Amino acid sequence: MKFYASVFAFLLFQTIFSQTLLLPDIMKGDEFIGHQPENHRWSIDGSTVYFDWNPKNEKGNSTFFWKKGMKLPELLQKDISFTEENFENQRQFNEVYYIQNGNLFSYDKKAKTHKKVIVSSGRISNVQRSDNPKLIFFQQNNNIFQLNLTDFSMIQLTNFKQGKESEKKEKENFLSNQQKELFQFVNDQEALKEWNKSKSESEEKAFPKEFFYDKVSMEQLTPSPNGKFVTFRQSDYPTSNPTKVEQFITADGYTKNTNARSKVSTENFSKHKFGVYSVEKDSVSFVSFSKLSGISEFPEYYKEYDNLKDKEKTEKAIVMQAPIFNQDGSLAVLEIRSQDNKDRWIVQLDLNSATITELDHQHDEAWIDGPGIPGYAFSQGILGFLKDNQTIYFQSEVSGYSHLYVMNLKTKQKKQLTKGNWEVRQVKLSNDGKSFYLTTNTSHPGNREFHKLDIATQKMTPILTKEGAHEVEISPDEKTLLVRYSSKNKPWELYVADNKLNTTLQQITFSTTKTFDSYPWKSPEVITFKAKDGTDVYARMYEPKTENKNKAAIIFVHGAGYLQNAHNFWSSYHREYMFHNLLTDLGYTVLDIDYRGSDGYGRDIRTGIYRHMGGLDLEDHLDGKQYLVTQKGIDATRIGIYGGSYGGFITLMALLTKPGEFKAGAALRSVTDWAHYNHGYTGNILNFPETDPKAYQKSSPIYSADKLQDKLLMMHGMVDSNVQFQDVVRLSQRFIELGKKDWDLAIYPVESHGFKETYSWVDEYTRILNLFNENLLTKD
Repeated sequence: MKFYASVFAFLLFQTIFSQTLLLPDIMKGDEFIGHQPENHRWSIDGSTVYFDWNPKNEKGNSTFFWKKGMKLPELLQKDISFTEENFENQRQFNEVYYIQNGNLFSYDKKAKTHKKVIVSSGRISNVQRSDNPKLIFFQQNNNIFQLNLTDFSMIQLTNFKQGKESEKKEKENFLSNQQKELFQFVNDQEALKEWNKSKSESEEKAFPKEFFYDKVSMEQLTPSPNGKFVTFRQSDYPTSNPTKVEQFITADGYTKNTNARSKVSTENFSKHKFGVYSVEKDSVSFVSFSKLSGISEFPEYYKEYDNLKDKEKTEKAIVMQAPIFNQDGSLAVLEIRSQDNKDRWIVQLDLNSATITELDHQHDEAWIDGPGIPGYAFSQGILGFLKDNQTIYFQSEVSGYSHLYVMNLKTKQKKQLTKGNWEVRQVKLSNDGKSFYLTTNTSHPGNREFHKLDIATQKMTPILTKEGAHEVEISPDEKTLLVRYSSKNKPWELYVADNKLNTTLQQITFSTTKTFDSYPWKSPEVITFKAKDGTDVYARMYEPKTENKNKAAIIFVHGAGYLQNAHNFWSSYHREYMFHNLLTDLGYTVLDIDYRGSDGYGRDIRTGIYRHMGGLDLEDHLDGKQYLVTQKGIDATRIGIYGGSYGGFITLMALLTKPGEFKAGAALRSVTDWAHYNHGYTGNILNFPETDPKAYQKSSPIYSADKLQDKLLMMHGMVDSNVQFQDVVRLSQRFIELGKKDWDLAIYPVESHGFKETYSWVDEYTRILNLFNENLLTKD
């Protein structure tokens, strides 16, 4: 009889007494744990806290509120979606403006009343304040309008129209020419028409002339604070071939397929133009970006390919973001990203001449990313103005870690405000503009602390530094903090605290269930071990009690690649966290590694997987295995590995490229061939299949299918629109053709990438547990 039978006897024994973890319970997720508060925010006047919560385990969240003096939060009874939320860019005004269901409303802070301003069938969006408090701007039908708040007169500032200007002109043909030849009346009418047109053009126009755009998208229409200019982006997106996701379980009994994302390819590059419309001149100018540093430089890997190394230089495909203006609108800056994501530029924009001056250029031969510097060409990083109206602030990874910088636009002098082998995670400028509030991981990569940074002295004042993570919203008067806090074994709850040195948290939500609280959840130790190349690798270690230890171990691989899980706060992998507690009760040791490519450790760790996924990231897991054997007394022949998404990919790479290292592996919703994954994520790390096929071949498990010799369990949702079902089908066909037998596939017909149904979670993790019990535990 196999040893794992005694495991279930152990569980049965515990059931009789208490503190038992049962798989069907923990796979309920938040229903078992308790739903934690989300989306916490302050009211405009700072008197009330709002957040989304589901304490009674209903179908979804509802809005709750809390005020000082209340014992517990209460359900918000107002039947409106607007809940007096804080308006950062309208803090100085008593009356603020907001969009709801495509209509324009105002809210009076003192009277606490709402008023309809514009309600129409044409949806309104992007309301913005002017530097004149009597004016606001908004967008409707791809044009910018100016609204006077005193007399409510409205002016259309732009007149962009889709189509071709030539379409307005009447086409000449035989009949129209014949009419002109035969009839004086027709010629007289045409002459009158031309006379009226010339007369109207000589007079001052009350309406902007038409500017046509054809077969492109008009995006990011942004008026300058003084209303004299409107910037915009014209985007021409390629028609890419979408993938199809087939649904087999439907209400009518017929299958249904839906379009999903395209696959990674250079054919996905789009074309963009950045325009400046002058309201006074009634003219459009387009900005040239041809002089940006490195815009015509090819990446280093081109030198490895004969068809690329001598390629003629051309400008990179780039994407421009909407400009950021200083308070009086006299200066503007914007961010530009290359679509291969190896370059980020910050430039100053002269609206009068429609020209730019380069301020900062960040280049990475791998890819641009990091906190405050999003890793996708169409996203915008931290960029803003200080209160002096001439100094910008932004984040850069030039030092190897994401830190905060300022630059004076008059002197062009750049200054680094924060330094060290840690990262600035979030940035908020104080009301007086003299300080920044920063979320950092200063003391440990796995913490999220909250500090106040004095800009002049660069002195950091610690406010919230307890081990764990602090997600902070500051009250409008900056006197009070609303904090979502968690630790390794305590889920997220809401707290309030005074905004002062080393403050104390007061808990206002209590979300966990009695069942969850009855179990002594482990606080896994965050350890480090040395990789073969000398790098410190961080990991969570779950250890069983000495009397239960069975000398078998399981390595868990988190997903997403650029994500952190060996940290000191509540994990987004909460089911896995509870499963690891269950495994330690059964005697297993569990190691959860932040491998190369993970978040929280700076640029070199982040880019450690460039051009080879399944390289250093897999080596980190093999070094973790060695640590378990040499430091924790684990039997090297009784170690398993599992994970989902990127974790499933690493599991496949472990079994297929390093056969014999792991006795068994479970790969969930795994990428099997990176040429079939999405564009934004994959193109950053592996470049593109057309330009860097070597990177794709050595990084894709499907090319090593012939090496399978260890026990493999694969599981995949059939309606996965992220890592699509086709991935696991293609690998399965390879195994069949190669005659491989040591693999199994479980499919989930109604599940997408992130499972939703508890019964699916239970089935999936029952299979994983059985896999490890059957292969890692010795016989009697």
